[in-house]
Amino acid sequence: MKTKTLLNPIILFLAILMILPACKKNNDDPIIITLQEKIDIAVDSIRLDVETKIGKIVPTLNIFIQTPNETLFSSSAGKGFQPITADTYFRFASNTKNFTSAAMLNMQEDGWVNIEDKITDTMPGMNEPYVPATAEWDFPFKDQITIKMLLNHSAGVYDVDNDSVPGFGGYSYTQVTQYLDPDHQFNATEMVNQLTINNLFYFEPGTGKHYSNTGYAIAGEIIGRIYSFHEGTDKHLTDYLHDYLYGTGNPVPMEMHFPYLATDQNLPEPYSCGYEYPDATTIEEYCSYNMSAQVAEGNGYSTMQYLNTYIRTLLKGENILTTESVELMKTSTSTADPTYGLGCFYKENLGYGHNGVRVGNMSLMMYDPDNNVSVICYINCVDFENFPLNYYAMPDVAYAVREILGYPGKPE
Repeated sequence: MKTKTLLNPIILFLAILMILPACKKNNDDPIIITLQEKIDIAVDSIRLDVETKIGKIVPTLNIFIQTPNETLFSSSAGKGFQPITADTYFRFASNTKNFTSAAMLNMQEDGWVNIEDKITDTMPGMNEPYVPATAEWDFPFKDQITIKMLLNHSAGVYDVDNDSVPGFGGYSYTQVTQYLDPDHQFNATEMVNQLTINNLFYFEPGTGKHYSNTGYAIAGEIIGRIYSFHEGTDKHLTDYLHDYLYGTGNPVPMEMHFPYLATDQNLPEPYSCGYEYPDATTIEEYCSYNMSAQVAEGNGYSTMQYLNTYIRTLLKGENILTTESVELMKTSTSTADPTYGLGCFYKENLGYGHNGVRVGNMSLMMYDPDNNVSVICYINCVDFENFPLNYYAMPDVAYAVREILGYPGKPE
């Protein structure tokens, strides 16, 4: 099936530039277009092109880009909305998977885990398996799944967050549960139990590839169990991320948050809300939200500036991971998807990173090691009827701004 593509943003941008020189100041001097103005024009043109194609307002389209020589930011806002800043908080959704993968690889560097282990194996130095040996956790093929398979989506773990589950009217387990009780406190055990009682799986471990939020929920539970053992007290994945990755005293301290309590629903000021168009006439706003069902796979939030700092330093080997672990993260071992490594995928002329979609927020974080260019794109609009047009505004704006700055843009 063919999908529509956005009008090439560079063509739009060049057309505007052809018009501008014809305008003169009162003294007949030509108008000087600054680099920032060129970028702003490109971002505006892409956002307006999406609005035209979907017939709906796109609240904001935003880009933060860092090269070896400069750091630039641009925000374009639709009618009735205000531009955001590089320091505006937003939910970066499944980019969280990269943090979970980085945490697991950091634990491996410390000898706390071996990602080649089966999840039923005994944790190093302990008498307990990586996952609980309880009835709720007796899901299909559990004893054949390695930790690496969870991280590269080759475990076959059924996704009870995105896909329909028996007994829930054609919807996912988390959708219905949260609809009935918006403040429900989710945990990994109750979600995994849906796999057990309904015998749910996609395929035998290692024989395919299927994106799975539930697979990452299991990985997050493993990290929490390992950290609890080493600390001698009850710890959570969020505690490990704070203590080892972004908190004060770490190699690159950053302002990050990974809420796991159902009561932790609000973003700090200033923040951006997310907007969804479930159909042609309805718009839904999401400012506060219970993210306890998305722990380890989509619960993170921060700013574009900090997210850029994270992916840039991590993939340059300047953060918590050695260059060897970074290469392991970037390398795919799945023939079903040669672009996806461990919480990290590759996209030509953008490099390595991840993306995320959740409650009206879409984002993309990428680092290009060939040119030492990192980019964060964010659009707070999800139109389910025109999702490809909506989503591809992000890579399109990244390619457009890269071309303006003299770097390779959209591949032919």
